[in-house]
This record gives sequence, C-alpha cells and structure tokens, in this order.
Amino acid sequence: MKLASALDRRRHLTGYAFVTPTILVIVAILVYPVIQSVVLSFGQSSIDGSTGYTFVGLKHYASLMENERFWNALTVTLIFTVLTIPLELALGIGLALILNEHFKGKGLARLAVLFPWALPTALNTLMWRWMYNADFGLFNAVALQTGIADKPINWLGDPTLAMLSMVIVAVWKTSSFMALIILAGLQSIPKDLYEAGRMDGMTRWQEFREITLPLLKGPILVALVIRSMDALRTFELPYNLTDGGPVTATESLSLYAYKVIFDFIDFNFGAAVVVIQFLVIFALSLVYILALRPKD
Repeated sequence: MKLASALDRRRHLTGYAFVTPTILVIVAILVYPVIQSVVLSFGQSSIDGSTGYTFVGLKHYASLMENERFWNALTVTLIFTVLTIPLELALGIGLALILNEHFKGKGLARLAVLFPWALPTALNTLMWRWMYNADFGLFNAVALQTGIADKPINWLGDPTLAMLSMVIVAVWKTSSFMALIILAGLQSIPKDLYEAGRMDGMTRWQEFREITLPLLKGPILVALVIRSMDALRTFELPYNLTDGGPVTATESLSLYAYKVIFDFIDFNFGAAVVVIQFLVIFALSLVYILALRPKD
C-alpha cells in the first residue's frame, strides 16, 4: 500500500510538473492583463510614472454613464452583433447542409466556402473598401451601368449605409466559420437516425426539425458564443473600413477604447471601457449557455 501511495504521489507530481508551465503561460497572457485592467479602471495614474497610482473607486465608471460617445459605441456594437449573428448562423447552417451532401467537386466547394474566413481581416476589409468607394468602386460602377442608381452612392459616408456595409462584410467573411463548426456537428450525427426517420415517413423538413436541429445544439452554441464574442469586440473591421465614421456611426466599443487609450492617452478611463465590454460579453455568453443547455 505504501509503495502504491508513493507511486501515485509521484505520478501526481509529474502531472503537475507538466501542467505548471501551461498554467503560468495562461496566467501571464490572460489572467494578469484582466486583473491589471480592473485595477487601472479603479484608479488614476500617469503614463510616465511621474505620479503614483491613486485609487478613485467608481469615478471612471460614473463618467462612462454620462459619456454619450460611450453609449453610442455600445449601441453600435450591439446593433452590429444583433444584425450579423442571426444572418451568419442562418447562412452557416445552409452552407453546412449543402456541403454535407455528396456531389462532384465537394472538396473544391468547401475550399471556396472557407476562403473568406482564411483571408486576413485587414486585407479583406481593404478589398471591400475599394468596392465601396464612391468614385471608382465596383458597386457604384455596376449600379450606374445597370441603371439601378442615377448617381454614385456614398456607401461609407452615410451613417445607415456605412453600418449596412460593415454588416455585409462581416457576414461574408464569418458565415464560413459558422458553416465549418456546424458541418463538423452534422458529420457526427449517426446516419441510422435519418434512415429510421425515412422508414417512419419523415419528410426532409421533419428530419431537419426533429433530428438535425436538436443534435446541433452543441455546435450551434459553440458557434454563437465564439462569433458573438468576436462581434462584441470587433475592431479591425470598423478600423480599416470606416475608422468609426462617418463621425461615430460605426465606432465599436473596441475602437472607442483604442482611441481613448492611444489617442487621448487615458489608460484608466480606457480600462473602464474594456471592463464594461468584458462584462457585456460575459453576460451574453451566459444567456446563450442557459438558453441552449440540455433540458433534463
């Protein structure tokens, strides 16, 4: 017994030895910055270190509650998320269902679907910015030549059109990500279930509703959480496409925090924005998990 206990302790110590470096890296990369942001948001300090850290409590959060630009950035972020996520999910499910079928060129079709996701966001956004250009963009050229429009459309200069343009770019790029996760879920569903359903006289719609959707809850939850987190912290897309304009019509929370920290050089106020953003993301993720968890 003593020998077995000694071997167990040695195995546990060996396991801890292998896991410790990973834990230290996670703490250094993830946990420490979060703690540092929270600490900064409750205090006041100078960037050059000339004045020490002073605890000010909820001062920065109180200022945020009265800051119109913060509320605008939060509203823009939520609108962007609400518009993009349902469209991406619907397109992702549709693409996954198509790619799960057997047809010639399926491998090439899968590659084509994943191409937008594989493109770097900055490069992808610059390509769309050229197509949206009011003077020599592709969309205006097509609209003018086909008679859809009688004058150039200022896609990125109108507040409503700028938001719509940003949504289109996001949906085009990230629907393939949704499709990839849902396709993996589709391929894990046993074929026997569909065969049994056909024997019971189920239609394709009934199969989708009674078999496919219930068994895709897990992959759909994963896709929703990941994409919602990405949408709520979107930065590269508005930064490269509109720089938050016109005025602040497409300025997301991440972009606003970036400008507060690096343009206005206010790390403490910017940290408060980041903490609020984290809480919003955490709350939405919790809603997804509670709404889609399996019922006992």
